[in-house]
Amino acid sequence: MNDVDAHLLIVDDDERIRGLLQKFLIRNGFLVSSARDAAHARRLLSGLDFDLIVLDVMMPGEDGISLTRDLRQTITTPILLLTAKGETEDRISGLEAGADDYLSKPFEPKELLLRINAILRRMPALTPEDTAPKVLSLGPIRYDVDRGELWRDSELVRLTATENQLMKIFAARPGEPISRANLVEDLGRDHGQAQERAVDVQITRLRRKIEHDPKQPRYLQTVRGAGYMLAPD
Repeated sequence: MNDVDAHLLIVDDDERIRGLLQKFLIRNGFLVSSARDAAHARRLLSGLDFDLIVLDVMMPGEDGISLTRDLRQTITTPILLLTAKGETEDRISGLEAGADDYLSKPFEPKELLLRINAILRRMPALTPEDTAPKVLSLGPIRYDVDRGELWRDSELVRLTATENQLMKIFAARPGEPISRANLVEDLGRDHGQAQERAVDVQITRLRRKIEHDPKQPRYLQTVRGAGYMLAPD
């Protein structure tokens, strides 16, 4: 899928911001719908499929983090949160709830465009090498590399877009430590400690889905001084 073929959903209670973002993204080739609050977003999501959701955290009624957490029970559509500048806890809470990335307000529209494209882009670096196994076994968990599907016995485990990207990165290099900085780069994110911290949050969430005891990981291991490593059976 070309980035410009994507259908985006903008969720923000500020009508002016919604309108500006919608016009800007349409000019850049996207199909864009908008919602004024969480309830409106749910109505749209019940009848339409979207490739990415741009979601404001601070909204009256149900906020963006609560909506993200609820949506993650049923869908894996990538979510980009818009957070107030300097609100670190909102960003971390959003990632823990299942968001794929965040952008602090105020922001330049071009930066939003870059973030959206980075999430949507199918990066060649994420394609497993021919020598990599097509199915990884992690105890009762199986990860189908080609399909990007995680199974616990006969049950399909839902992965967010970022979690799936991480699994593909690790699947291409099983048994090899990958630094946080390299993970940030492979995910198409900007460099910096904040993004490395975001990777830590995503790793924590992924461990909850593949480990029997996430606090003592057997398969997605921390390698001191080297980063993270996937150690399949």
